[in-house]
Amino acid sequence: MNIALQAHRNRLNFGGKLCWVLVWCLSLAVSSQADTYPSKPIRVIIPAGAGDSCDTLVRVLGPKVSERIGQPFVLDNRPGSSGQLGLSLIKQATPDGYTLGCGQGGNMVIVPLVYQKVPYDTKKDFAPIALLASNFLALIVGPHVPYKTTEELIAYAKKNPGRIAFGTNGEGAFLHMATEQFSQQAGITYLHVPYKSMPAVFTEMLGGQIDASLASYIAAEPLIASGKLKMLGIARLARLPEYPNVPTLAETLPGFASGGWFGMIAPMGVPAEAIALINKEFNLALKDPEMIERMKKLGLDTHTEPPQYFTDTINSDLARWGKLLKDIDFKKM
Repeated sequence: MNIALQAHRNRLNFGGKLCWVLVWCLSLAVSSQADTYPSKPIRVIIPAGAGDSCDTLVRVLGPKVSERIGQPFVLDNRPGSSGQLGLSLIKQATPDGYTLGCGQGGNMVIVPLVYQKVPYDTKKDFAPIALLASNFLALIVGPHVPYKTTEELIAYAKKNPGRIAFGTNGEGAFLHMATEQFSQQAGITYLHVPYKSMPAVFTEMLGGQIDASLASYIAAEPLIASGKLKMLGIARLARLPEYPNVPTLAETLPGFASGGWFGMIAPMGVPAEAIALINKEFNLALKDPEMIERMKKLGLDTHTEPPQYFTDTINSDLARWGKLLKDIDFKKM
């Protein structure tokens, strides 16, 4: 009887020890998985169409980062509502580091300032990871447009109020506000034609449906280089070495400069380890000599700062653009 009881106790002890071992092994596995982030492909939501600035930038840098982290980036283009659709999906994603996004000044700063109802709060819903680059805008026109300079475009617009059709990537989007700034400083009126994405703008411009656009240079550059679209001027204070004969808009409109920024973001609550790793790897990619040359040709100023720098940039832009819209008595839409 005692022998049988002891045997039963031994079996219970062994079972308890086995359970403890299994729990310990499971905890090691979970810990190991956390320590080896990322262990599967990473989805990157692009709140714009293929060929847009964010899309181009991530497609250029992504392979370099993927090579180092051992996992691919799967780009998911979600254009619409001036970027609100894509950013809403980023906000709603599980904050585990396996869904990231590319945010830009237009949809993270301008949209919340110009719309009454926006389905996200830039400061509360997103974790800034890495500010990648900042760009400038280019004044481009379709092949059917007769004027060859910014001065000629402005002169025509003054004689024909509201006749020139400018395309943008959405009502109230950054490019819309930049076009408003241009029209006010130039003293002209124009017909605003909003689209879901800049590739749609370019298609319509090539087809002769619209005349002009203040577009991101990085998005328009392939069509400019191929001669399909004409670039009348660039919205920066110095000419580009690659296009020395293209004047700046500031040469016609003193002080006029305009551009935006692009950066990797995640839904709020993403692990700090994931933020640190993605920031580090994109910064390393931007320091690669091949990438430096590529970014230079695209007319981009690159950034390799910590996440806090990106946060500070967003906050300062919200304050700056907020003041500007207040000064011009802009009414939210």
